[in-house]
Amino acid sequence: MNIPGNHRETAETRQRKAHLVGGGIAAMAAAAYLIRDGGLLGPNINIYEEGEVFGGCLDGISMAEKGYVNRGERMFEPNYVCMFDLLSFIPSIDDPKKSIKQDILEYAEAFHWNNKARLVDSEGKITNFRELGFNERDRLDMIALTSTPESFYNDKRINDVFTGHFFETNFWYIWQSTFGFEPWHSAIEMRRYMLRFLHMFPSMPTQAGIFRTNYNQYDTIIRPLKNWLVSQGVQFVSRTRVVDIDLGIVPEVFTASRIMMIRDGQDVIVEVAPQDIVIATIGSMVADSSLGSNTTAPQVKRTQSSGAFALWETIAEGRERLGRPSVFSGNIDHANWESFTVTTRDPHFFDRMEKFTGNLTGRNGMVTLKDSSWLITLSLYSQPHYIDQPDDVFVWWGYGLYTDKIGDYVKKPMYQCTGDEILEETIRQLKWDEDLDRIRNASRVIPCMMPHITSMFLARKAGDRPHVVPEGSTNFGVIGQFVEVPDDVVFTVEYSVRTAQTAVFKLLGLEKKPNPFPRVSNDLKVVWNAFQAMH
Repeated sequence: MNIPGNHRETAETRQRKAHLVGGGIAAMAAAAYLIRDGGLLGPNINIYEEGEVFGGCLDGISMAEKGYVNRGERMFEPNYVCMFDLLSFIPSIDDPKKSIKQDILEYAEAFHWNNKARLVDSEGKITNFRELGFNERDRLDMIALTSTPESFYNDKRINDVFTGHFFETNFWYIWQSTFGFEPWHSAIEMRRYMLRFLHMFPSMPTQAGIFRTNYNQYDTIIRPLKNWLVSQGVQFVSRTRVVDIDLGIVPEVFTASRIMMIRDGQDVIVEVAPQDIVIATIGSMVADSSLGSNTTAPQVKRTQSSGAFALWETIAEGRERLGRPSVFSGNIDHANWESFTVTTRDPHFFDRMEKFTGNLTGRNGMVTLKDSSWLITLSLYSQPHYIDQPDDVFVWWGYGLYTDKIGDYVKKPMYQCTGDEILEETIRQLKWDEDLDRIRNASRVIPCMMPHITSMFLARKAGDRPHVVPEGSTNFGVIGQFVEVPDDVVFTVEYSVRTAQTAVFKLLGLEKKPNPFPRVSNDLKVVWNAFQAMH
């Protein structure tokens, strides 16, 4: 494929260096735009990552014998314009003549969703999930939420806006299991989601219009993106924890001059010239994640050990324009959920699910066990889900949203359960007790506890999140899921890439803005279709 070049390379850009803190998709996207649009040379771009593996939450651990691991999964839709812009100039992992964007869209065409089993009840039966279940009060509350200015909902929770009936509707079961919302999460973010995805209301039950990647997101997105960046000379520096950034002594002015880090146990200071730029990822959804096994439960880490929040707390101290990290890092009881990845050489579970749902594997979307106390949701991917996955190995994934609740069959909170116990709860919710031993004996189950996975959903107010390039900054920006981008929604790859575009274009003074996304809530046809879907 032809990769677009840039026409901005000058003597200044050849000398300018960029230091990117955090090895996730936001920083990697920033590196790509620094090269394509900013004219920086790859060898002058450093990406610092605390761990061994780059990619942040877009991970995928390949262990055919011990069991594969997806901490989470991402769904996509055509209006992710920033993400698709990035992926339009990065070659595919399977065919370098094609872009990742082409790969994903071709896969979406081949494996489009038409979910026939979105919700399953306590009897193991598929419900009439196409009926969203609103009453008139629910509809009025939704109209009020989306039509009232965002500032009215500062520090308000979703359950401050809706009554009890709303949380018993099929819409809420579908909504929260699709996006990860819980009643105590931010009403501001709920409002943004409703406006951003209003066009999807009619297809929300069947999930038509949503799609996945052909492999897990590490193999489909991160691996080829990293390969391209390496080919450009970008320096990937692992096992390096950035602990502080010297931004000067004047609280209203931000000029990064030094970066303090610990690399392989040794203190390191990197000097930053005035013409250089520093872009830091603040906060992390997957900070302090831990894995279990068939026979062990994952550890719940209540004391922060990850550097992403610690760095934010350090640089924000005394600097109001850098936000309030404690709003997002201090309440894991309202921010955690737990996923589990199942690896098996027996296709029986897949066969049963195809027969039960009426969907071929890969076309079925998500299946939520709506009455389960943990609110278990399952996803069966088209196979292979990993690029190195053998033909006789099958991988599926699930998660539970309410990890502190006692299981309906395994009488323990989910966070205390082993992989075998989580699988038992799942199979018995489906009423497949006669198949439990066969499925369990053939399965490697790796649970993953993520204490901060929805921390960016916690109730907030204006000023809690810093702007990408804070007022007064000369060469410093922040990116990721915990910065402020007006109107757009977090917990998406789109948001991370949008912050990367914003940081690069502003700090380099480019006459360019991030790709605008369609304001679907301004389209009268979209509004009418959504209104009809609510009745």
